[in-house]
This record gives sequence, C-alpha cells and structure tokens, in this order.
Amino acid sequence: MTFRLLSDTPLSAVRLPAGHSVLLDPARRAGSGCIEVLDGVARVYCPCEETEGMTLAFLQAGDQLDASRLCSEGACVEALTPLCFSSSAALDPEAGLDPVNEWTLQLLRIRHLGSAEQRLHALLAMLVRRMGRRCGPWCDLPFRLTHERIGELIGTTRVTTTRLISRIRQAQLIEVPPGSAGMRLAPSLVESAPLANA
Repeated sequence: MTFRLLSDTPLSAVRLPAGHSVLLDPARRAGSGCIEVLDGVARVYCPCEETEGMTLAFLQAGDQLDASRLCSEGACVEALTPLCFSSSAALDPEAGLDPVNEWTLQLLRIRHLGSAEQRLHALLAMLVRRMGRRCGPWCDLPFRLTHERIGELIGTTRVTTTRLISRIRQAQLIEVPPGSAGMRLAPSLVESAPLANA
C-alpha cells in the first residue's frame, strides 16, 4: 500500500483522485485528528505492518472520522471515487454512532457468516444499501472494489472471490458497464441477502 502523509495544517478542502491514499497520523496532528467527507466515497484502512490494508470502514459525504480514536499508527483514507474532505472539521458530539465503529461491527458480522458465498452476497448488498442508490431496474454502486479487496473483506482468496462473482454475473444479477467507475446489482440480489436488516 502506498500513501502520502496528510498535511499537518488543517485544510477546509483536501482533494484526492480515485485510487490515492493519505495517512492520518494522530502523532503529527495533535488535537486535530477529525476529518469530514464533503464529497465522494472513501475507504478507511489500517497502515500497520501486521494488518496493512485491513479495511476498517467506508465513508461518504457527511461522515466524520476521528483519527485520534484509532491505532497509534493512524489510519489511511483511500479515495474510491474522486474525494473531497475537510481536515479542519470539528467533531460533532451529536453525530451519534461513530461510522468506523459501525462499519467495523457490520464487517465482523459478515465475516462470521457460514460460507464465502453468503459473505459476498451480504457484503455487496450492504455496500449498495448504504452507499448506492436504486436507478431504474438496477441498484448502482458508485465505485468498484478489486477481487483481492473483496476477498480481504469476506475472508477468502482472490481466486474464490473471482469464481463467486463470475457466478453472480452469469445469473445476470451484477453488471459492470463498460467505461463506468461503478457497478450495478439487481434489486433481487440486494433484497435477498443475509443480514438484510444490517
């Protein structure tokens, strides 16, 4: 994983192109470890050597991340779509449940389902329900994840993930429009997923 350090100076708008990452280092940003996503979708992951790349959460517009509550080595924010966030945000005490805690809980629930097929089904449905939208006969997700990343999220190999996704494609329940940064899932796939109320 490659990333650059986020500036120590709080900024009202930091822009990242899709695929780029920054490290939020709480040691360098004493007292100002909160960011707020203004536009786009981000993945938060662990930069630690032992767990490098482990996904902690996904964030979208309006979500805040208090990096001071994470690992002492900080957290990385990866832009899944073109991303704009504020690194000068003040933590909203009325915000309710921390998005990282909530995502981590949901990802753990998915990891404990019995089969890789169930885990993939639940993950895709959760991503669409929380970060996608219904658009005609499809549910659109504005980004894609690599098969390797999906494997990490559901606790399986890239090869197994590719095989499972191929089955879903053959059933015409998922499609990746050419030239699109996102993907489409059939509503029936989303509605029939395990943990549908998560």
